[in-house]
Amino acid sequence: MRIISGELGGRRINPPANMPHTRPTTDIAKGGLFNILQNNLDFEALKTLDIFGGTGSISYELASRGAEDCTIVEKDPVMYEFIKKTAQDLKLTNFKVIKMEVFKFLDQCTEQFDFIFAGPPYALTTIDELPKKVVERQLLKPGGWFVLEHTPRNKYENYPLFVTARNYGTTIFSIFVNK
Repeated sequence: MRIISGELGGRRINPPANMPHTRPTTDIAKGGLFNILQNNLDFEALKTLDIFGGTGSISYELASRGAEDCTIVEKDPVMYEFIKKTAQDLKLTNFKVIKMEVFKFLDQCTEQFDFIFAGPPYALTTIDELPKKVVERQLLKPGGWFVLEHTPRNKYENYPLFVTARNYGTTIFSIFVNK
C-alpha cells in the first residue's frame, strides 16, 4: 500500500498481514477517486471524516495532500492501533483516531465535515443506511462531499444528494454532494 501524491507521496505503508475484516481500497480505485477529488475540492481547507477507517489509507492520502483536520473511525482494535502508529510514524498531527462502531459514532456526532469517506466491508448488511444517516444527521457542510465505496449490487441513484457513481471494476464510488 502506498501514498500516491502530496507531501508524503511515494511512501509505502505495510499493514498487518492478517486483516480478516479489512479490505483496503486498491491503488487504481484510490487513484481514480483522488483524481476526481483533486478537480473538485481544495484539500488544504478540508475537514474530513473517514468511517470504517481500515488501514487508514484514504486519510493518509488526504493528509498528504494537505487536509487540515482528519478524523478516522475504526472499531477493530488491531487496525485502530495500526492507524494510530502509522499516523505517528508519518508525523501527522492533524489526525484524530476514534475506536468506535461507526453507526454509534454517527448517531452521536455533532460535527460537520467537508468530506466524508466510507469504505465499509462489502458484506455489511446496513450499508444502505450510511447515505441516509449522513443526510439525516446533517454531517456534511454546505458543498460537502460524501463518497461511499461499494460493489455493483448496491444502487444509490435515488438517494438524497446523490450526484454520480464511478466504476472501477468491483469497486464503485457513489458520490453525494450537499449543494
